[in-house]
Amino acid sequence: MRDNGLIAQLRRPPGGRDARIMLLAQGIDRTGTGVWAAASVLYFTFVCGLDERQLGLMLGVAAVAGIAGSPLAGRAAERFPVRGLLIASHLLRLGTMGLMLIVHDFLALLLVVAVTCLAERSAKTLEMLFASRVAGEQRGTFQALFRSIANAGYAVGAGIAALGLAFGTTTAYQVLILGNALSYVLAAELVRRTREPAGRGLLTAPAPSAEAPEAAHAPRGPWRDKGYLLFVLMDMPLSLDDSILNVGLPVWLVHHTSAPSAVVPVFLVLNTVLVVALQLRVSAWAQGARGATRAVRWYGLTVLAACALIALSAGGGAWTASLALLAAAMLVTFAELLRSVTSWELAVSLAPAGAGASYLGVAGMAQSVQRAAGPLLLTGAVMAAGPLGWLALGAATTGLGALQRRASLRRLDALEAPARPAGAAQPVAC
Repeated sequence: MRDNGLIAQLRRPPGGRDARIMLLAQGIDRTGTGVWAAASVLYFTFVCGLDERQLGLMLGVAAVAGIAGSPLAGRAAERFPVRGLLIASHLLRLGTMGLMLIVHDFLALLLVVAVTCLAERSAKTLEMLFASRVAGEQRGTFQALFRSIANAGYAVGAGIAALGLAFGTTTAYQVLILGNALSYVLAAELVRRTREPAGRGLLTAPAPSAEAPEAAHAPRGPWRDKGYLLFVLMDMPLSLDDSILNVGLPVWLVHHTSAPSAVVPVFLVLNTVLVVALQLRVSAWAQGARGATRAVRWYGLTVLAACALIALSAGGGAWTASLALLAAAMLVTFAELLRSVTSWELAVSLAPAGAGASYLGVAGMAQSVQRAAGPLLLTGAVMAAGPLGWLALGAATTGLGALQRRASLRRLDALEAPARPAGAAQPVAC
């Protein structure tokens, strides 16, 4: 019997040798990212001397810059090799990390951090494109391995940062920055050892159909494809699990419940453990485009259940609030597992046959926009409305999930129609 566990899949991932190298590069890259994520705010505060207003402005501008990273990377991948662009993204981040060591002026730091974020989002889009070409129809499995490795690396990086931050000196912060920079060097070298994946499109274009020649004509890019843009627009609010976990739960716990602050780190520990343990299983359950549409429906319902628990946590004692929020964190993590399948699989499957990499670049904007707007939505609107705000968010997410599922099924039927023999039965979605 074939072993389909995590270790066995890592040894023989979809895509073979190149996929295995990319997974290793991903682990090293995310370890460095974990180091920097844990230390960056403290570095800017205690070493660079930024106040809260400057720090908030910097992070906001960086998030907006990240929005542009995905479509720019997708567009560039239609003209240049993905492998070379990914190496360039790693080296660009290497350069900006080096500048962090010598630049302390606010405006200069603002520019450096913005470029870093743009390069990071570009790298993630290029990694997805590389995987979609190398792993082919098994891209869901590869994405699950990717996320498991990324979360494990991120956790290791945070642990390394904790050791460095214990010293609290400028030298310690500089060592952590150099560690992150080293991760980019190693990742770039590993990517250099891979082979450029074949093809410039996301999918292989089928032969034109005599019965439906107009269906074989792909739109002139994602920005003129209204159906695809509708998917991307709905995918933005359907990625809020990230902001709920990292912003919503901690802020709500501190300001609206009697739960102790010591519970906050447990949210991230739970998230990391569950993603590493369950991502492969969830991806297998929601495999393929039709499976992804099924997962969209469950995403909305899962977020609704999590929001209900968060709302209930405001009315109980310390133990009740703690248990409710921990259960909500588990549900949000499960929603994250579902979203990681639906967003990526549908971004590829809903693109026309033979579509260019620019489609995936536009789809990548959803997560970037969510990271920029999600915290503001939660703190400025949802929490301001109290428990009812959480219930409203859950209900809206459930409704949007149902709408995206229905729209995705219609588009899949339209895309598959030219290749379906006359009189063939329509696919049935579960």
